[in-house]
Amino acid sequence: MIDLPALLARPTVVVGLGITGRAVARALARRGHEVVLVDDRPGDEAAALAGELGLALEVAPDRARLEALLGGAGVLVPAPGLPESHPVFDVADAVGVPVVSELDLATLWDRRPCVAITGTDGKTTVVTLVVSMLRESGLDAVDAGNTEVPLVAAIDDPDVDVFVVEASSFRLAAVRAFRPRVGTWLNWAPDHLDVHRDLAGYEAAKARLWSTLTADELAVANADDPVVMAHTDGVPNVETFGLAKADWRLLEGYLWTPDGTKLVAVGELYRAFPHDIANALAAAATAFGVGATLRGIRETLRNFRGLPHRVALVGEAGGVSWYDDSKATAPHATLAAVRGFDSVVLIAGGRNKGLDLHELAEGADHLRAVVAIGDAAAEVESVFAGVVPVRTATSMDEAVAAARGLARPGDTVLLSPGCASFDWYRSYGERGDDFARAVNDVLRTPA
Repeated sequence: MIDLPALLARPTVVVGLGITGRAVARALARRGHEVVLVDDRPGDEAAALAGELGLALEVAPDRARLEALLGGAGVLVPAPGLPESHPVFDVADAVGVPVVSELDLATLWDRRPCVAITGTDGKTTVVTLVVSMLRESGLDAVDAGNTEVPLVAAIDDPDVDVFVVEASSFRLAAVRAFRPRVGTWLNWAPDHLDVHRDLAGYEAAKARLWSTLTADELAVANADDPVVMAHTDGVPNVETFGLAKADWRLLEGYLWTPDGTKLVAVGELYRAFPHDIANALAAAATAFGVGATLRGIRETLRNFRGLPHRVALVGEAGGVSWYDDSKATAPHATLAAVRGFDSVVLIAGGRNKGLDLHELAEGADHLRAVVAIGDAAAEVESVFAGVVPVRTATSMDEAVAAARGLARPGDTVLLSPGCASFDWYRSYGERGDDFARAVNDVLRTPA
């Protein structure tokens, strides 16, 4: 553990002035702390922040300049998602300056309860469910962290009862003092090698969620994920969720609490793929651990209709269903979606995040055909060559048209790319919206 108040008596170096970096800088300055602003490619908002705070902006400093800046600093606060290959991390290590997260600063400044949810998949869905469960229970809850509102900004609202933090590995990697009332780890699979040095580092970042917990806090763990469960050793207070043997569990068509109380029947859920049930159980365990009522939990589970771009139905025609799962930006997420259907024409590809796409072949028994798109089209094609028919498309319109030609009545056409969107689009949301537009255009045209 570090003495963060003492370290903040010296300058804090904030590297990367995106949404979180700017919020951190403002929060520090407002509390009278000295701030050093650094950004390799500052935009207008970074320049405006420097003017607002009356500070110089260090632009793409070389190693020698980083050494000078960090030599007099107390802590380094990097932007979430700043690649671990960035030289500032090596410099900080060399000069003995600890790296901390915005979550640590928020913990120092505000003692209201929060829950934190991490995992390779499902974070946003579970955060949304937990916020709703708490609100249905009469508590003022807000989501923060990996959203448009970082936790250091969310704590400015005095009326909030509980903060629900979407805790990405990018934020957790630097955690030193953050201690949520409930820390929930949904799952783990290879991802984000575009940021972390290796998969071991990615796993270790996730595991830091539980690194500061005592018996007064609760760790919620996925009983069906061996990586997650391996990190429960030594954690003093653990509850599990899962589809079989777990505290919060699925049994005989119902979701159950640890004490044997029925929550809801599976048939009451709007959608009940295995990952939907797991998310529901995780959210229930998390919300209950910080004060939600069973009534509030049940109301949310019965009324939740899912989030955009996560196996969302776009349309149906000619016996073929079209689903947008653009949020699936890694192979394991694509596999989870594919396995929810019997016969799929898969649209996959985009910008690979340094992952092995051959994992996609594990879903071949659910596939009728594949349409490969984006920068990774050749990789996707090589994965399925000789396994299922593959077509390559150079635009979303072309991909949708190809999928229409390959699909048969009873099939599902599924955009579940397994890759990031940044080759063709600015976000997975924009990609999903373009898919929906192309589908609707095609469905209005006679075959």
